[in-house]
Amino acid sequence: MSLDSLIYLLCLGGGFLFLIILALLGHFVDGVEHHDMGGTHAETGASDSHGSGVSVFSPMIIAAFLTGFGAFGYLLSRVEGTRSPAISAPLAAVGAFAFASVIVSALRLVFRKTQSSSESTAASVVGMSATLGTGIPENGVGEIVYVQGGTRYTAPARSEDGKAIATGAPVTVTRLVGSQFFVKPA
Repeated sequence: MSLDSLIYLLCLGGGFLFLIILALLGHFVDGVEHHDMGGTHAETGASDSHGSGVSVFSPMIIAAFLTGFGAFGYLLSRVEGTRSPAISAPLAAVGAFAFASVIVSALRLVFRKTQSSSESTAASVVGMSATLGTGIPENGVGEIVYVQGGTRYTAPARSEDGKAIATGAPVTVTRLVGSQFFVKPA
């Protein structure tokens, strides 16, 4: 076996082993932080500018590139016309880039479909009806309960005019300042 074929096989085996290890460890390493914003939440994590949750520089994509490079390189080194490493290595890099690009595109598509959510967008709550789960004392803070997209949410609330509103009273959300919802009696 030639040295270049051995290098390709090592890349193929090492990349594939790295993919398996990452897949097994992926259950334990999330990389996503949750931020509570008064009944709604946002997620942040390593991703690209498309917000898809998949970075082209993630270990999984790098391992896929390495695996693709080894596979394409080994196959090309077996063909008479591309046996030379000067030909097979650049072609293997192009093939690995294409392979990793397909993986990134597929994962972005999957994440785009699965990460869409019915979670409330805080700004879209303005104008909605809600109920006070905890009454608002004069110039104080209570808690509203509202349903959006079939999901029940709670959020801290203040009376728009500073007056007290009793628990269970129907209210309308008038504005949002930070994580505080301002309401008025419905």
